[in-house]
Amino acid sequence: MKKIPQSPVFWSLHGLLAATALGLVTMASPQARAADSIKIGVIAEAQAIAGASIPQAAQMAADEINAKGGVDGRKIEIVTYDNHSSSADSVRAFQRAVNEDKVNIVIASYISEVVLALEPWASRLKTPFITPGAASNEISKSVHADYEKNKYTFHGYLTSAALAQSVCDAAKELLVEQKHMSSAVIMSEDAAWTKPLDVGYEECLPKVGLKVLDHIRFSPDTTDFTPIFNKIEAAKPDVIITGISHVGVQPTVQWKNQQVPIPMFGISSQATNSTFGKDTNEAANGVIYQGVSGTGVAVTPKSVPFAEGFNKRFGNYPSYAGYTAYDEVYYIADAVKRAGSTDADKLIDALEKTDWEGTIGRVQFYGKDDPFTHSIKYGKGLITGLMLQWQDGQQVAVWPKEVAKAQLKFPSFIKVTSK
Repeated sequence: MKKIPQSPVFWSLHGLLAATALGLVTMASPQARAADSIKIGVIAEAQAIAGASIPQAAQMAADEINAKGGVDGRKIEIVTYDNHSSSADSVRAFQRAVNEDKVNIVIASYISEVVLALEPWASRLKTPFITPGAASNEISKSVHADYEKNKYTFHGYLTSAALAQSVCDAAKELLVEQKHMSSAVIMSEDAAWTKPLDVGYEECLPKVGLKVLDHIRFSPDTTDFTPIFNKIEAAKPDVIITGISHVGVQPTVQWKNQQVPIPMFGISSQATNSTFGKDTNEAANGVIYQGVSGTGVAVTPKSVPFAEGFNKRFGNYPSYAGYTAYDEVYYIADAVKRAGSTDADKLIDALEKTDWEGTIGRVQFYGKDDPFTHSIKYGKGLITGLMLQWQDGQQVAVWPKEVAKAQLKFPSFIKVTSK
């Protein structure tokens, strides 16, 4: 059969098609490579004492998972954004993370106001997101109130209600039973997370034997705590129950400088960071604070290796939000593996079934029927929290007894007498 010669036009068109096909392959390659990675956006207060650990711990977890082959061969990629402790900056970062950087899920913030601002954006952009440190009850209550709209949000830290209960459970043993204390003043910063915290305090403190003599809420912008401490001293309580996060250094330094003879016990987020002793010029000694894990405390077999590895890599031990952020990357990876996908709905379904032993205990989420939908569960065998105290420049666990390393120890200006 005679071969029909092809025209120059044919060969030109053939070359063009071939070149176009090659170009499409070349263009697809970066997309294919991007699809191979699991992208986690991390929006955090990188310059804040409690927030700096979040991106560091997330990266550490990702590096460990990647070193072991990733998730079914897919690497985890952490994309970080400093929100400068601003809700507006956080929203812009969330939009950029989803629309431009194409992240699959977001870990964001320890500040409740920031998380509450991001929650509707997670819904609009249909992107799952988890907070490693915000506590406001309203975060998970919103998921319960409108599940279909807000199912994208997960509360990867204890709610304010659970934190209050954790503090009261510890106060019963440490303050009432051991030190025979009977009265308290609540001192909390004015913030979204402390409103339900204080309600919880007012309900549970009397139940464990501490009469609430006064309830003081102050602006996070407060610089002079002298009038507040004078008012507290006048009430003569046995203990100050704290709810502070955005502040911490200033009231602690003034507490020591003014020799306030009453111990501080409760939530002090900045005190969870190992730099807090140095930050306060050792005024932190004697401060008792709630945490979900702590330096040298084997809450689970994973706790101490993580903390020591973090210290070796970054030069300090993580804040409470570092522990949770580290765990979150791990159980996100676990959820992706179980879902076999990073599709939002499949990922949400897998996250809801999370049962993961991390550095802070056994992580499970409350379901649709619970008022705190998508918050981590509180209780024995799950997450109970700890009480730690700054002693001689070190953070030591004092409760519960299963992990306690020391007894309560107060500086000389604190007057604690058995009744």
